[in-house]
Amino acid sequence: MLDLLVKNASLPDGRKDMSIAVRDGKIVQVHAGLDLPAKESLDAQGLLVSPPFVDAHFHMDATLSYGLPRVNQSGTLLEGIALWGELKPLLTQEAIVERALAYCDWAVAKGLLAIRSHVDICDPRLLAVEALLEVKRRVAPYLDLQLVAFPQDGVLRAPGALDNLKRALDLGVDVVGGIPHFERTMADGAASVKLLCELAAQRGLRVDMHCDESDDPLSRHVETLAFETQRLGLQGRVTGSHLTSMHSMDNYYVSKLLPLMAEARLHVVANPLINITLQGRHDSYPKRRGMTRVPELLAAGVNVAFGHDCVMDPWYSLGSADMLEVAHMGLHVAQMTSQAAMRQCFDAVTVNASHVMGLTGYGLEVGCNADFVLLQARDPVQAIRLRATRLKVFRRGKCVSRTPASISGLDLPGRPDQTSLMLP
Repeated sequence: MLDLLVKNASLPDGRKDMSIAVRDGKIVQVHAGLDLPAKESLDAQGLLVSPPFVDAHFHMDATLSYGLPRVNQSGTLLEGIALWGELKPLLTQEAIVERALAYCDWAVAKGLLAIRSHVDICDPRLLAVEALLEVKRRVAPYLDLQLVAFPQDGVLRAPGALDNLKRALDLGVDVVGGIPHFERTMADGAASVKLLCELAAQRGLRVDMHCDESDDPLSRHVETLAFETQRLGLQGRVTGSHLTSMHSMDNYYVSKLLPLMAEARLHVVANPLINITLQGRHDSYPKRRGMTRVPELLAAGVNVAFGHDCVMDPWYSLGSADMLEVAHMGLHVAQMTSQAAMRQCFDAVTVNASHVMGLTGYGLEVGCNADFVLLQARDPVQAIRLRATRLKVFRRGKCVSRTPASISGLDLPGRPDQTSLMLP
């Protein structure tokens, strides 16, 4: 007997009236019209069942710290960095754990079951590292938390940062991070990319760099990142996050850069909410959007995901752990409003982001983990438009969150839909 049978589901790839059969926490059948005995049966009534949302770029050590020790009055990146510097000496492990656990509860309720979080290692106490390793252990039954050793103040610029980063990896942090554009010189930035990629290769780890997060068209560390990825055989294991300088680069240079990135099988994470907020601050008009060239990267064969980056912290006073909000902003900023492009934006917060993290058992195919979300929408475009209610969230075939249906206009005006009123 099955543990769970989900019937009459629409899937993100367009398949309709599909059934998903679950046994022992795994998907064992995906087929139209299955009618098999199961301990629990759920009629999706034609609504969308999606694999869980994935946030490929976040800062959980800072989340929900808005107002501590004071509010970012200017709303700028630099004041946010200064604020974080003021807050770090005041942090306690208990407070970081408490805020992070609260955020993970928010995430699960929104169908967000995998997060890659950068954690600042420039504090020699490694207090945030130890706190998030504890959080990772505690949330493991319901959420995959992957940690990046992130030298916020520069691995070469900050005294002791390299030793701190190695200690963080020794404690169990998963991914090597960096921030080359924040080093003292362009040469130091390139040297930091080389150093950190070599460290990752030696340890068999993935790499995720905050890279070229500026409006400077000459900030070109992603080129070095692509080169070192190729040189060290790290293809498919390296991510360039933000890459906002690409928005300002010369088109001829980008025409050379994109094939290099694709050849190195780099992943890219754009952070639409934060990129559109923090970039272009020195412009009058015309004012640059700041977010990297998402459509062009996708067309070049580069895997692109979207991240939330920040929620209620020194850099961003908004946010709610809703990856559909992220996709919604992303499609607007990138002008990805064709039907196909809007579906690509849904992929950017689901399957593409899972590739960034290297998740195993992710998806809605036989053999995958039985992790999925029932959304109050019929397709990915409608899910983004409505920021659809996550009616039920499943982890390994068990319902871990449920939210009452909303009356939100699934159909066009004049065609009222009663599905939202009939769901159990």
